[in-house]
Amino acid sequence: MTESITIRRPDDWHLHLRDGAMLKAVLPETARHFGRAIIMPNLVPPVVTGALAAAYRDRILAALPEGMHFEPLMTLYLTEDTDSSDLAAAHASGLVKAVKLYPAGATTNSASGVRDFNKVRPVLEKMAEIGLPLCVHGEVTDAEIDIFDREAVFIDRVLDPIRKATPGLRVVMEHITTRDGVQYVAANDTDLGATITAHHLIINRNHILVGGIKPHYYCLPVAKREEHRLELLKAATSGDPRYFLGTDSAPHTDDNKEMACGCAGCFTATNTMSLVAEMFDREGAMDKLEGFVSLNGPAFYGLPVNEGTITLAKGGPVEYPDKIETEDGPVRVFDPGFPLHWRVV
Repeated sequence: MTESITIRRPDDWHLHLRDGAMLKAVLPETARHFGRAIIMPNLVPPVVTGALAAAYRDRILAALPEGMHFEPLMTLYLTEDTDSSDLAAAHASGLVKAVKLYPAGATTNSASGVRDFNKVRPVLEKMAEIGLPLCVHGEVTDAEIDIFDREAVFIDRVLDPIRKATPGLRVVMEHITTRDGVQYVAANDTDLGATITAHHLIINRNHILVGGIKPHYYCLPVAKREEHRLELLKAATSGDPRYFLGTDSAPHTDDNKEMACGCAGCFTATNTMSLVAEMFDREGAMDKLEGFVSLNGPAFYGLPVNEGTITLAKGGPVEYPDKIETEDGPVRVFDPGFPLHWRVV
């Protein structure tokens, strides 16, 4: 029985840090264990130029507590007005590691996202030319499409046509939630990767709805049926290098989660490694953990793995705070609903 494991320091390939007081409060929760993270650009206003990305990076580094070592990997928010030359220059400088595609209205602060995909084809072609990955929030937003079907429809209507029209474009399907997403990755072994969150390995839609509405389990893409969760767990623990950890850790204050029209997002930065290790251990796949959290992501992005290591040990239940206090209000830490036995030591 494995009681401890030492792995390369992990990275988070999908992270929300927000800004201001919230940034200052939540950044240490990630930097404690993770060496790098792909930083989401959906601020208000969004991070749409190299200059804005540089300024945001500087604010992140200024908020990093003394003694912590963490590298923010910056992204640009794709709009129908994105300047290809600015994007290419930001990439060439080493600042920007990816571009984020939000279909307009798909999730938090996505109003500036893409409505007409034909308008961004020149930008996508430039990205394919220079090797800059596209990270996609893979959901359509058409009102007639059921929310539980939005990912599958996005693959057929948007993602597959984009990839066929733009050979060589490297794409990350972020936070996949369905068997359809897993099957699409499995059928495409070139220029395609996918991130999976810790919470989508644990919850299905019953967790949100059964016994009363549980707003702290509400996220976008929304959790699906149990059969889809099991497919995600199988993919994550398979050892397939196309899958890697992207937490989509998304801090919202309790007031904003528990209101009549609550915000979408699960805050997992505090206990991610315990969550993921617990699920891998249950699947008898601890030997695959390092690949999923530390190796596969750097390989896809063409970056070196982190030099440092972390050690996880298994023992009695790990205690985590219920909430992280911020100047904006408390942020609830994701509760898996069962004890966690793996901790970073």
